[in-house]
Amino acid sequence: MRRILTNKIFILVLVIVLLLALAAVSYSERSGVNIIGNIISVPAAPLQRAFSFVSKKVGDFFGYFEDVKKTQEENEELKKRISELEQQILDIEKLTKENRELKDALNFKEQLDEYDFIGSSIIAKDPGNWFEVFTINRGSKDSIQPDSPVVTSYGLVGRISKVDLLTSRVISIIDIDSTVSARLSKSRDLIVVRGDVELRSKGLCRADYIPPDADIMPGDTVETSGIGGIYPKGIVIGKVVSVISNEGQYDSYAIIQPVVDFKRLEDVIVLKKKP
Repeated sequence: MRRILTNKIFILVLVIVLLLALAAVSYSERSGVNIIGNIISVPAAPLQRAFSFVSKKVGDFFGYFEDVKKTQEENEELKKRISELEQQILDIEKLTKENRELKDALNFKEQLDEYDFIGSSIIAKDPGNWFEVFTINRGSKDSIQPDSPVVTSYGLVGRISKVDLLTSRVISIIDIDSTVSARLSKSRDLIVVRGDVELRSKGLCRADYIPPDADIMPGDTVETSGIGGIYPKGIVIGKVVSVISNEGQYDSYAIIQPVVDFKRLEDVIVLKKKP
């Protein structure tokens, strides 16, 4: 009995030794790792997997914030690009308007070959809703002189009243200090267009000294006569709105609606006589 037990123990030990030997040879050929290292690595494998899992989640967490930051940067870039495109659209619309006004001005210029056109912008105005008296960004350095006519491509604005080196003051035809020698385009009757205290608050002006037999009615066009030495002949002033008839000679008068919008003026043209 004792002999059998000894034989069983011997066989068990032999089997264990053979298994260990086979394991050592197998791992040695593949990776050079010793038996003890492999035995230690077996229980450590779950810990390694857990560490790898946590590392991946941490990496994904920070990666998310990096993606959010990148998305925000892309959004800011898109907003900037949209703003640039909107500005380009506004610039195109402005150029289209300027080209249209320039075309009208060039057609207008054919009537005024003896004048140079000096474009200018309004930089200040007297208090009130209307551009009765205002300042432009041209002065004596641009050869502007007092009483130079001021127009737009649509018609008469007024005249230069004061000139400084870099700026000039303009009195418009709706101001009470303005008087223009004019005529009715249809009948050629001479009249005088001037500013009126009451009418200026409506952007209108008044025509006086209408001949008793003048053929005048609402809708008629009024233009400069060329008499008086300030305004060239043929510049459109406006249209007759109504005629107020009185019994006395030359007591009748008319209300004139200027072709220029004196509530929304931005740019004007100063006419400078060529040498």
